Amino acid sequence: MYDVAVVSAKGARRWLLGHPWIYRGDVAERPATAAGAVRVHDHRGKSIGVALWSPTSEISLRMVDRDANATLDHAWWRARVGAAVARRAPLTEDASAFRLVHGEADALPSLICDRYDAWIVVQLMSAGLEAFRGTIVDVLSELIQPRGILARNDVPLRAKERLPVGVELLAGEVPEEIEVHEHGVRFIAAPWTGQKTGAFLDQRENRVLIGEHARGRALDCFSYHGSFALHLARRAKSVVALDASGEALRRAADNCARNGLTNVELVEGDTFDFLRAQQSAGARFDTIVLDPPAFAKTKASLPAAMRGYKEINLRAMKLLATNGVLFTASCSFHLGKPLFLEMLRDAAADAGRRMAIRAITGQPLDHPEVVTIPETGYLKGALLEALD
Repeated sequence: MYDVAVVSAKGARRWLLGHPWIYRGDVAERPATAAGAVRVHDHRGKSIGVALWSPTSEISLRMVDRDANATLDHAWWRARVGAAVARRAPLTEDASAFRLVHGEADALPSLICDRYDAWIVVQLMSAGLEAFRGTIVDVLSELIQPRGILARNDVPLRAKERLPVGVELLAGEVPEEIEVHEHGVRFIAAPWTGQKTGAFLDQRENRVLIGEHARGRALDCFSYHGSFALHLARRAKSVVALDASGEALRRAADNCARNGLTNVELVEGDTFDFLRAQQSAGARFDTIVLDPPAFAKTKASLPAAMRGYKEINLRAMKLLATNGVLFTASCSFHLGKPLFLEMLRDAAADAGRRMAIRAITGQPLDHPEVVTIPETGYLKGALLEALD
């Protein structure tokens, strides 16, 4: 039998309207049990479902099932994870690396699971979820039959849950480097040490999109391991792959060699400084990609982030040749779509360029954005063309 948590009318309403988080302040009666699964009642004593309970977290309850009698046993986890995996089936035709579970968006709050060919990397980001670690590993082993499962639990969120922070092998063996492919391009993922769980999987379709429009002289800013540059180089005459990290560019060079690409120039430097210098030199590019890190990591940092996003976009727009194309993106959750488009409008106005919108992009199939859970959405992008 699960212990019971009683929540306020506000907390219950949030769940009934489609959001799984119930905050500490809305828990009227705390369960006495340790982290794990609990049944949840509203303030009138009516059962509203089952949740993952994190005693020390500000997000105390993460609702997972509206069935008051649900038991989070092996069969439950297998069905829920299996449904998420099945939704990704179309991706296997064109890619060997993609997200299998996108947390709250797949009704599996605080669980991230990414596939890199024959290996899996997970993140367990709440105490309530951590209680089911063994079952989750067993279920993934049954459904995917991977060669190994790695936990990239080196995320600050775990510290807030009073959980150990680090990287841990959970099953089998996972190599330091894994070669994966997407839409004909091969690159190396680094599951133990790379950004996120080893690579940026959420931009996969956007890399294909700008790759199809690439031509002439191209520039890939914040290139990291060159994943955008690899797609650009298949059509563009030449590509400059720019990043502040020499180590990242060394990996980019390896990726270029794996794909037999000889038209990519690797440049180590700061994007803001590089764009200013290129503008002063009167340079022009036919294709530009701006895929910066999250400038707005908190709501308080949003004004400064907006200035940063505007500057790099304004300068990129000025560098575009006539009829040149720019793909620009933001992965800052706090910079929503309306503000993103407002920033682009202001940048175009100040650049004095007529920029036409050719596409507005969001998140791919394996990173679903659920409309009632804003936190599941963070990535937005735009494909723009300079008309003059």
